[in-house]
Amino acid sequence: MSSPLSTLSFDNSFVRELPGDPDRTNRRRQVLGACYSQVDPTPVAAPRLVAYSREVAELVGLSPSACESQEFAEAFAGNQSLPGMQPYAACYGGHQFGNWAGQLGDGRAITLGEVAGPNGRWELQLKGAGPTPYSRTADGRAVLRSSVREFLCSEAMAHLGVPTTRALSLVTTGEKIVRDMFYDGNPEYEPGAVVCRVAPTFLRFGNYELLASRGDHETLRRLANYTIARHFPELGEPSPEAYVRWLEAVCRRTAVMVTHWMRVGFVHGVMNTDNMSVLGLTIDYGPYGWLDDFDPTWTPNTTDAHGRRYRYGQQPNVAWWNLSRFASALVPLVGATEELQAVLQREAAALATMLQDMQRQKIGLAAEAEADALAEELPSVLHACALDMTLTYRWLARLPSFAQGRPGAGEQADQSADALLKAASYEPCGDEDRVKLASWLQRYAAAAADMGMDDQTRRARMDAVNPKYVLRNYLAQLAIDRAAEGDSSLIYELLQVLRAPYAEQPEAERWAVKRPDWARQRAGCSMLSCSS
Repeated sequence: MSSPLSTLSFDNSFVRELPGDPDRTNRRRQVLGACYSQVDPTPVAAPRLVAYSREVAELVGLSPSACESQEFAEAFAGNQSLPGMQPYAACYGGHQFGNWAGQLGDGRAITLGEVAGPNGRWELQLKGAGPTPYSRTADGRAVLRSSVREFLCSEAMAHLGVPTTRALSLVTTGEKIVRDMFYDGNPEYEPGAVVCRVAPTFLRFGNYELLASRGDHETLRRLANYTIARHFPELGEPSPEAYVRWLEAVCRRTAVMVTHWMRVGFVHGVMNTDNMSVLGLTIDYGPYGWLDDFDPTWTPNTTDAHGRRYRYGQQPNVAWWNLSRFASALVPLVGATEELQAVLQREAAALATMLQDMQRQKIGLAAEAEADALAEELPSVLHACALDMTLTYRWLARLPSFAQGRPGAGEQADQSADALLKAASYEPCGDEDRVKLASWLQRYAAAAADMGMDDQTRRARMDAVNPKYVLRNYLAQLAIDRAAEGDSSLIYELLQVLRAPYAEQPEAERWAVKRPDWARQRAGCSMLSCSS
């Protein structure tokens, strides 16, 4: 009888075309002159499928029955190698919290191979599949809580329209792992799990940075040429001019990604250069979070609690700092810095325009000066009144427009302000801030009326860019709690809701509410660490 996974056809260009580590021993070490180290996943005791994504299964050419088989659980926990797989861990470095960290690499991620599926080529990568030469002092494993968060958020972001890596499966290992969640000297045993991540490539800025830092320009050139040929063929044959165009393309993709993050209220939490995809995809879902009450200074990462380098409002600037590090890695290939600097400046201006357009689109108004002013002012109003970002923008779409000077306009604005505060505020709003909110609402309603836009059209435009459902941290934690008891039903329920984040879904209203009070300080629902 044929294997249910026999439809997977592997063609591993990364291993075939790039230099690998000649040392096949799985020991921690510095790896020189190589883009990867071949290493097999470490088998686990009792793999059990918790959940899978039917959309991603379809991308790679797997049927639901194949995904529900025990062979699938064995393969995607790392216990069984399929024909054509050539597992490896990638070698890269990175800047972490602004400081060069040297060699990092895939410390707990192992790529199984590249699948030539019915919908393109996809790299299948296991996260939590055991130690690699890049694991340093860690065990190469992942726990259930972080794996549930990565699985759900990968798919939630895709359905939101945010460029992202995907998640095929979530498998528990039947083993316990010791983790000190908050690095406070209180380690505990937690259930282990493995996520299968899927992307055209997991290449990141740090792959190129490490080679440039070591002066290994020949391997750097080979990796850059491979990347352009495989993932940016429209740029033409490799040349100094093509490398400059490549930087431009990476800048533009990164700008699109970050603009989407800002649009939906997502905070990555750890925007190190080794966590920045060369394809402009959201990768490495660690201590991420979603804005509840709007606070541009908020970061979900306990490690960043003091400096807040990766806070929500700083993400566009950090992205450009990271891109400048990537551009520096290309200097040996280009031979000069002027053209690279020009690209960075030009694309930074393009990002600023994207962000301004996005803010205006969120309030559903045409490109006019008053609309831009209203869009620019709204975040400070949200912050002052501790308003929930997601709920507020959906509520605004339902605010009827009315002329500024008509009788009762001020009273209607006051009533609207009270209604919004009741629906979406987390803290009492002071009188002065409440007046500012009412004034903003009156100006907004008048601008919509002045532009001659009917309310139904404005609502449709706003609902297309402002989600009703996002993966708030407390929702993920509820799914984690249930999964820890062996029940994956809430993972699938949330996955189903998050497949249509812009739709009303009356049956799912309980998932479109403010963060409950009990979740304000609970571990996993507010701040998170990198421990997973």
